[in-house]
Amino acid sequence: MKRLFVLAVLFGAVLALAAVAGAGSAKQPHPSKVKTVVHTTDGGCAGNTWADDTITRTLKVHLNKNGSYRIREEDKGTFVTSAGGAVASPGNCPENTSHHGHTVVPNQTGTLKGYIKGTVTGGTFNPNGSCAANPCTQALFIAAFFGPAASFSCQTSSADCKFKYDYHAKKNQGLLFRHWQDRGHGAGTFLHEKFKGDIASA
Repeated sequence: MKRLFVLAVLFGAVLALAAVAGAGSAKQPHPSKVKTVVHTTDGGCAGNTWADDTITRTLKVHLNKNGSYRIREEDKGTFVTSAGGAVASPGNCPENTSHHGHTVVPNQTGTLKGYIKGTVTGGTFNPNGSCAANPCTQALFIAAFFGPAASFSCQTSSADCKFKYDYHAKKNQGLLFRHWQDRGHGAGTFLHEKFKGDIASA
């Protein structure tokens, strides 16, 4: 997903929410998970945009004793490679030491599945949050569900982040490579990311 975090992400106007005042008064939010549809762009290992994603996302939320939230976003959906001529394939970068291609033509389709998990601080979980922006970025998603002052560890320099995304292109599209994986842990200066395969026409 994404030289991360194009990992995208959700709907509507953001409520300004107060941060949790103290761990003693905090209660586990109910419901503790929400499901919504996400429309976002997808980034390759070189930082390029290579596809548009439509994702059903399940956000699972656990309130920690210190008032922060441990979250896990589970994504399942489809992708369409970007229109407007051939673009760089998602696996086309020096860091990808597995066999890979260079470019992918537009309108190639497939499925994706993955997760990202980390910690949100400085906000309050709002299960009715929404993000109308298209694409709804990871930052907008977190703001929509936790408030504009919230911070997500996967968007900072932090060891507190883990993710894995797999992409499978459909058969009979003339592709040389049909499977792409982006997984790793940490974020910012702590990021350790590993790429495998590609979605590529050439």
